[in-house]
Amino acid sequence: MRDEAQLRAAAALLADARRILFITGAGISADSGLPTYRGIGGLYHERLTDEGLTIEQALSGQMMQAHPEVTWKYLAEIEGNCRGARPNIAHDIIAALEREKPGTWVLTQNVDSLHHLAGSRNLIEIHGSLHRLRCTECPHSRSIPDFAGMQIPPLCPACGGVMRPNVVLFGEELPARGIERLEGILANGLDVVVSIGTTSVFPYIAGPVVWARRTGVPTIEINPGVTDVSHIVTHHLRMRAADALPELWRRMHPPEPAED
Repeated sequence: MRDEAQLRAAAALLADARRILFITGAGISADSGLPTYRGIGGLYHERLTDEGLTIEQALSGQMMQAHPEVTWKYLAEIEGNCRGARPNIAHDIIAALEREKPGTWVLTQNVDSLHHLAGSRNLIEIHGSLHRLRCTECPHSRSIPDFAGMQIPPLCPACGGVMRPNVVLFGEELPARGIERLEGILANGLDVVVSIGTTSVFPYIAGPVVWARRTGVPTIEINPGVTDVSHIVTHHLRMRAADALPELWRRMHPPEPAED
């Protein structure tokens, strides 16, 4: 549903802003063909794994320690469904805005690395990335393009220990460095906070929107549905990310008047 007044108002806020925080979830990557695993129609919605586990149990830090082959089985299934995905127009526009406005940051829950591939550099991947592996026994780490042809679970070439993706599994703590960077961004102040494609159920994802509301910073939500922060945002664009971002970009960059 396109609301012209809301689009104009949101575009004006973004055009005037120098410091922007984008908060993104699975919805921004859905237009790249990625499934939203825990949402309706998702890969594991309302079904147990082959082992009779919930997906939260299979993808937990405890399971990775006790039975890494189980966790890796479902990490590989997820990666296989994501393989070959490329950034879409929403990722590209956010990266372009960072080039225009160096005070632009992205806080993403996604582990697909699509913001990085699109060119975003001021990036907090708060849940990590499937494409960075680290050893559970020694400091060895490496980046990989995908899991194709890889032994599952992979073993460390340095010590023979089990490798794991550098992602936050269920029951594990968030990376301290990512939280510190987010706190620093908020402490330095923002001109607008934009929430895209996330239900905002996690406190650290809803938190910047709540902070903005409390401090008088305008907020924009881009989501076709109603979320945990919809009632407090300044503007709610009930659109998909790949539809909304081009519309905002066009209004932020009107064509130059033709010369006579």
